[in-house]
Amino acid sequence: MSSISLSAADTTRLERLAAAAGSTRQKMLKHVLRDGFEYSERVVRSVNAGLSDVAAGRVISHEQAMEKIGATIDKHARKKKAA
Repeated sequence: MSSISLSAADTTRLERLAAAAGSTRQKMLKHVLRDGFEYSERVVRSVNAGLSDVAAGRVISHEQAMEKIGATIDKHARKKKAA
């Protein structure tokens, strides 16, 4: 097993990231080593934002999403056909 030394600032950053992810420092360190701090932090922020949207009811059903996608495709197909 290898060991790694982090600066005090990176240790604090890792602790904050783990807390935001509801995870442990050890688990988050694997992600940080693979993907970097910036990417890992962005992913955790995005996931947490999505979970907040779900909790607040800011979601639509799969059927509604497919209807919107279909309408957008139809709109652009009509424009292309008219051109």
